[in-house]
Amino acid sequence: MSSDPSEDPQAAAVEQLERFGLSNYAARTFVALASLGTGTARDVSEVSEVPRTRVYDAIDELHDRGLVDIQNSSPRKFWAISAETASRLFEHELQHRTELLRTALGELEPVERKAEQRGVWTVDGQMPVTTRVLEFFDSAEEEIVYMTVEDLLTEELIEGLADAADRGVSIKLAGISQEVQDHIQDTIPGATMFESLWVWSDTPAGRLMMVDGKKTLVSALVNGAEASPSDPRSETAIWGEGESNSLVVVLKAIFTWRLDNVDPD
Repeated sequence: MSSDPSEDPQAAAVEQLERFGLSNYAARTFVALASLGTGTARDVSEVSEVPRTRVYDAIDELHDRGLVDIQNSSPRKFWAISAETASRLFEHELQHRTELLRTALGELEPVERKAEQRGVWTVDGQMPVTTRVLEFFDSAEEEIVYMTVEDLLTEELIEGLADAADRGVSIKLAGISQEVQDHIQDTIPGATMFESLWVWSDTPAGRLMMVDGKKTLVSALVNGAEASPSDPRSETAIWGEGESNSLVVVLKAIFTWRLDNVDPD
């Protein structure tokens, strides 16, 4: 699990730098320089506990990534770019890598995805589940029925629903507080609110959704209070696609029954 930046900022920074591809020594060296401003190999070694002989290798790695400048003095001094500049550099690098990945994967995808996905599929972690939900929103052509606990209805999802509504998709929502309902109706005036199927409090329920009567997803909060959104333990979901898919058939029957019994007033 990721370190909490507020509790141990050095460990959290090192962990994230490693996730961006830096070696452990390079990550620790950069964090040390960030706290020092400038320093020699000896200064860095004392702060980071990186062996002095390995600091130079770490500096070369950081210099190649544009994270550190070198002053050719005696002894040599090293200067780390600011946190804001480093963050921006990694953000641009991540965007570039993401674009390359999207292009490469796009070349590998089948010409046409099968509309019928046999069986039920599992996805773990709040972020991956949210990504799947947004994909379903993007694919909607006629109707989205979405039930959720309030904490899972993020601005990103509201924007996804609003985009679908702009395409003429009917939006039906339940399981959220009056305050959130008012916010949604301001953002998506045409959205229809209906009473939830169950009382959500004191249950691990997460979200249920149906798109165009042929895609469904249901999730549960496994350990949401203790796990970060990216942790598989935070939320787990199952989904199915295709009009004859078993999960779709069951949830479609439940949603149809509930919506047919909505009080028009």
